[in-house]
Amino acid sequence: MDRLKIDIGEKVAFNDKEAIIIRIINLTTVSIEELKTNIIHTVKIRELRTPKSKEFLPKNEISSLTEKQWNKALERYHMILPILDNRKDFTLIQDIADKNRVHYTTIYRWLNWYDKTGSVSSLIGKKKTGGKGKSRLNPEVDELIKDEIAKTYLDRSRKSINKTIRNTLKRCRELGISPPHANTIRNRIRNTSEEEVIKARYGSKKAKEKFEPIKSHFPGANYPLSIVQIDHTKLDIILVDEHFRKPFKRPWLTLAMDIYSRMVVGFYLSFDPPGEMGTGLCIANSILPKETWLQKYDIDSDWPCWGLMKTIHLDNAKEFRGKMLERACINYGIDIEFRPVATPHWGGHVERLLGTFSKEIHDLPGTTFSNISERDGYKSEDKASLTINDLEKWLLIFITQVYHKRIHSSIHISPIQKYEEGIVGNQETLGTGLQPRILNERRVRLDFMPYFERTVQEYGVLIDHIFYYDDVLRKHIHSKESSRSNSSKKKFIFKRDPRDISTIYFFDPELNDYFEIPYRNTSHPPMSIWEYNHVIKKLTDRKQPVDEDSIFRAYDDMEEIEESAIRKTRKLKRLSRKADFRNESVHEDKKIYQEKDSTDSQKSNTNIDIQPFEDIDDEAFT
Repeated sequence: MDRLKIDIGEKVAFNDKEAIIIRIINLTTVSIEELKTNIIHTVKIRELRTPKSKEFLPKNEISSLTEKQWNKALERYHMILPILDNRKDFTLIQDIADKNRVHYTTIYRWLNWYDKTGSVSSLIGKKKTGGKGKSRLNPEVDELIKDEIAKTYLDRSRKSINKTIRNTLKRCRELGISPPHANTIRNRIRNTSEEEVIKARYGSKKAKEKFEPIKSHFPGANYPLSIVQIDHTKLDIILVDEHFRKPFKRPWLTLAMDIYSRMVVGFYLSFDPPGEMGTGLCIANSILPKETWLQKYDIDSDWPCWGLMKTIHLDNAKEFRGKMLERACINYGIDIEFRPVATPHWGGHVERLLGTFSKEIHDLPGTTFSNISERDGYKSEDKASLTINDLEKWLLIFITQVYHKRIHSSIHISPIQKYEEGIVGNQETLGTGLQPRILNERRVRLDFMPYFERTVQEYGVLIDHIFYYDDVLRKHIHSKESSRSNSSKKKFIFKRDPRDISTIYFFDPELNDYFEIPYRNTSHPPMSIWEYNHVIKKLTDRKQPVDEDSIFRAYDDMEEIEESAIRKTRKLKRLSRKADFRNESVHEDKKIYQEKDSTDSQKSNTNIDIQPFEDIDDEAFT
């Protein structure tokens, strides 16, 4: 998992140069110092990237793991779980190691894997290297490197890595020792314990703040992202379709709220009823940085919410209990708590927020209001004008520019102020610090999506009557689970974005990555899953066969009918406007006629040449 840690002393990359964070200015800005030149920059967090590393980190696609592999990873995760907030308690670590019959260094190794990847699936293990990476230096050079790192780099003067390398090579020359390669020294520094580096360069207080566990963070929401509640509602508004802007249906909103600050941390808007897909994508949107989302709609706002929440509170409904959703949350280290039965107050925070959103939406065109009496003759379908993308943009603006900035009645300050206090701290409270940013957005979204399992045939892959193909599938055609002749065909993992089913995502287990697979017939138009379901319903109602040709033929026919209707509607409106214009001209001529004397009026009347059909389009009669 590509995670960027945001804290003092963390290594980052800025403009492809390695740097270290030296100051957290606010939720969106930090100061960094280049390691090679010691030049200091003040930059936006969104401009930072993870530093390049040659270290192998185990990455495993969770949906591709067998039950045995997943259970092995879970077993190790439950071993290290009590240690995550008590890393300095060696007695606890030793007890856990003895109880599970593993060496305590193995426990530390698992902790290291989990820290670097942030995923439970990494605990399965990594490939053996046969001793690669072990020190092959003679003891004298090895000791000299350790000594110079301690004196130069691990010092409050915070000398750069290059300075440490130059001092080490200089001492080697002075002592007549064959000097090591510069990369050897650089790698030794990079492998130094993060806690040791911060303690030596920034002091014990900063190291304690960063590595001491936060006490008493349960059962309440005592800091940002400690508890996030998620719920959904059907919005009181009819939206129009993207192509022809004709009334379509009411959308569902799935919303995630940080209970500590009342900040909205993410949402997902769709026409699908609540389910594993919508909940998973809402969680993914909550975890990820929001800059790309805001830029998509050209919104100039800050939404500094990102990172992994400690616990998610979910409704007890079956749509929240999908196996894939549970596995994805566990893999990312997120606890799930379900609402106890008969406790309506349990999810009250997010439900009140959804109520606030619903009231605001009643001012938009196409609203259905919350009850019939409020409509009072208001024709929702006739007034409908917003598409799902329009509403998503409206929600983004309302959340970031209105809701986050106005005073909240329960906390008596704005949600953004409360959130910043929890992260940065104030005179009374020590902040938790900024969460690491996960930069691989596509991987996060795919991890939280449900998946299909399909075999790969010579035609490619068939999902919901539609064929998909790309050359990346070629080597997997007719693959089997094993080399035995009677072995069953191997099934592979595929995922799909409901807003555009023209592309599916294939997980290649050999390359350990996802690849985009388009329609086999690339002439077919893109389609959302909602449009697809609409077409299927039409075919079923007509009792017509359902296959790829009939699906896209029906889709094209529906588009043509809608386009024709729109053309006729526009033509009639144009003719109506022209008729009104002609009538106005006639009335004006009559007014002039009445004001003149009878001779002139008679002459004027003779000159009026009215041709009532000259502007009518001949096609109107065909």
